[in-house]
Amino acid sequence: MYIVTSYPLAIFFCFITMLCWGSWGNTQKLAGKTWRYELFYWDYVIGVLLLSLIFAFTLGSIGSSGRSFIVDLKQAEWSNIGSAFLGGVIFNAANILLSTAIAIAGMSVAFPVGVGLALVLGVIINYLGSQKGDPFFLFLGVGLVTIAIILNALAYKRASSGNQKVSAKGIIVSVLAGILMSFFYRFVARSMDLDNFESPAAGMMTPYTATVIFALGVFISNFLFNTILMKKPISGEPTDYKTYFRGKFPIHLVGILGGIIWAIGNSLNLIAAGRAGAAISYGLGQGATLVAALWGVFVWKEFKNAPKGTNAMLTVMFVLFLAGIISIIYAGQ
Repeated sequence: MYIVTSYPLAIFFCFITMLCWGSWGNTQKLAGKTWRYELFYWDYVIGVLLLSLIFAFTLGSIGSSGRSFIVDLKQAEWSNIGSAFLGGVIFNAANILLSTAIAIAGMSVAFPVGVGLALVLGVIINYLGSQKGDPFFLFLGVGLVTIAIILNALAYKRASSGNQKVSAKGIIVSVLAGILMSFFYRFVARSMDLDNFESPAAGMMTPYTATVIFALGVFISNFLFNTILMKKPISGEPTDYKTYFRGKFPIHLVGILGGIIWAIGNSLNLIAAGRAGAAISYGLGQGATLVAALWGVFVWKEFKNAPKGTNAMLTVMFVLFLAGIISIIYAGQ
């Protein structure tokens, strides 16, 4: 299988993750013009599973290093399979809430508040599980991101001052999504031998196998989570599976593309974790908050009618996010 051996390449992979995790929401915004986000989400999880299988049978099965996908899957212990699967279930619950928050509040709020919170809590959780990197610079970066999250929430409150009900719901759903999302990565990382991808410990999995099991957890749990959400949505009117199957191929393709974009980032992030460490790899990937906020502000114009002074708050937010990301990178040197 393909293995990352240099720290700069691992950081580059994390930046690709950041772009992917921060950009998949654009496909939901595009589909949302004519398509309920619950219906979009079915295509999204199909894309996640599809890409994980493609990576497993290509990058995860070539070369002489490590164990190939099928061999690795056969020797994996059920406890590790269950851990990666549970990570997928937790992520799916969190990501459905994040999709709801995007539909309610937009990308420039749902990502900085929800995913930003997941970054803060997730870095702490993953560092405690695998202490790799300079803790001072790692948590300095987390602190800067925390301040940026607070600024974003305040900017959103100013922008939505005429509609406080929607503002409250958007932030609350984003916070719930962030708390849940902070836990998923640790369960997936725990199923892998992060210290030795070339000769993983018996019973543990390579990142390619763990990604497939994780994606199965996402896909299977969606039959429960998304079915409930379709019947009793947090926002908007209920929908059903008949509506989903009446959708035209192009609209389904947009959702599948969104899942593939996210899954590319996820796979590269887990591959990079063996060299950069789980906390740094996860923390940089969740810098997706900055990418998503940029999309929301400059492309989707979600703060177009905001009161005077809001743009200054957003500028400071972006600077703090960037400084926090740089600090997290330096922590791994």
